[in-house]
Amino acid sequence: MVLDLLLIGLAVTLFPLPIMAFVLVVSAPRGVRKGLAFIIAWLACLVAVIAIVLLFTGGQPPPPRSPPSIAALVATLVIGVGLVVYSEHRRRRSRRATATADPSAQEGPAASADSGSSVSSRMDDATGWSAAALAVLLQPWGMVAAAAATVVQADLSHGGSFLALMAFCLLATSTLLAMELYMVFAPEKAQLALLGLRAWLERHKDPAIVVLCLLLGLWLVGRSLYQLTG
Repeated sequence: MVLDLLLIGLAVTLFPLPIMAFVLVVSAPRGVRKGLAFIIAWLACLVAVIAIVLLFTGGQPPPPRSPPSIAALVATLVIGVGLVVYSEHRRRRSRRATATADPSAQEGPAASADSGSSVSSRMDDATGWSAAALAVLLQPWGMVAAAAATVVQADLSHGGSFLALMAFCLLATSTLLAMELYMVFAPEKAQLALLGLRAWLERHKDPAIVVLCLLLGLWLVGRSLYQLTG
């Protein structure tokens, strides 16, 4: 369980779409406060999902080969397959977009800058509640669902399970926390660096999503098949 949660948490924290949105949030006026609202909502979702699973299991893992245990493994398998399928869908869509790109796409950087400026201006008017709602919407729910299926195995009678759950929540939030702290202690330098990071992610987000979903999906499929057939 521990290794699975750490891998899922790593995939969540590296998922580019929430990072790109968070950069706009913390770069806006009163960005530190909005960023804090984003992080609190993000963490609240993770904690709520874990709490619901633990409430269902009573903090005790189901016996091996029992219906709940098999159901959790099947759910993990389905989620893993879904991530692999989504990865392939995203890869094909990216290739089609590249192949059908208009020759005038050379103006793409300027158009991208105009689009980013428009989104940024809307974020300037956003409130902390808007930032919190954005965090909920951009949560990679497929990966969070995989974490929920894994938490079924948690045994709260052992302190290691508590540590594993805490480590998952912190790891899944670590990128956002790092950017928030960067903005707190070096706001001007951080804003330039984070906007540069967002521009880089804008160009590379599709390959990053493809790789993250593919690798995590294959891991979940392999692990669940091994436990189902072992």
